[in-house]
Amino acid sequence: MSDRHITRRIRGTDTSDGAGVKLKRIIGQPGLDMLDPFLLLDEFRSDQAGDYIAGFPEHPHRGFETVTYMLAGHMQHGDNHGNRGDLVPGSVQWMTAGRGIVHSEMPQQEDGLMWGFQLWVNLPAKDKMTAPRYQDIGPERIPVVHPADGVEVKVIAGELAGAIGPVEGIVTAPVYLDVSLQPGAALTLDLPMGHYGFAYVFEGESALVGGERLHRSELGVLSDGEHLQLTGDDKASRLLIVAGQPLQEPVARYGPFVMNTQAQIHEAIADFRAGRF
Repeated sequence: MSDRHITRRIRGTDTSDGAGVKLKRIIGQPGLDMLDPFLLLDEFRSDQAGDYIAGFPEHPHRGFETVTYMLAGHMQHGDNHGNRGDLVPGSVQWMTAGRGIVHSEMPQQEDGLMWGFQLWVNLPAKDKMTAPRYQDIGPERIPVVHPADGVEVKVIAGELAGAIGPVEGIVTAPVYLDVSLQPGAALTLDLPMGHYGFAYVFEGESALVGGERLHRSELGVLSDGEHLQLTGDDKASRLLIVAGQPLQEPVARYGPFVMNTQAQIHEAIADFRAGRF
């Protein structure tokens, strides 16, 4: 039996993406280029419309999956295949871009708080050219469990306390949990051996992860192990716990394209320019 602990600490860097949306980039920056199979993690949070109103106009993707988790605010998704969907508070969209899609995510509000996360998850070589698909999950479909006193967990992917997250059919067998801890509350999580994982505190001042204090806006890369000990600090806190099976394959990336070789990147660019997405 082995417990996981923090092996590295990463603080997000302020940047912008899309048409100027201000965000904090945690994975996909010089301090942590990737954590196989995770390619990027952004937190966007602002109650200033100028920071988000321009949104993410049409842009292409190939070779990986995007996961959008909305905490507050309202965005609308659309793509070049005619798909449409609303991203409302508490909802999740797990999009498998596969062989290619052109999509947009645009705010449906002009004021108020816009807050959420986008995670990029790599696809293995054998699945990079699969047909695109979506899992649009409303907040009412995400189970909420209370596995210990003072602990509340939203199970987005994976299994906890008899609840199974609604995200399914993902090759990296992800665990994606939104954990709320009251002061002093304690929880032992079982995580699959061999999965690479991280913890990220996004509410409160700090939480104890594997016995070590992890502060707000700080990501802790986790060691391997079967269990992860979480404990609430002096004030209530909330954190993401995410883990996935590493692919251990070559990664070639260029903006919104993630493949295995540079030749495949050139092919993706040519396909996009030729309108083949």
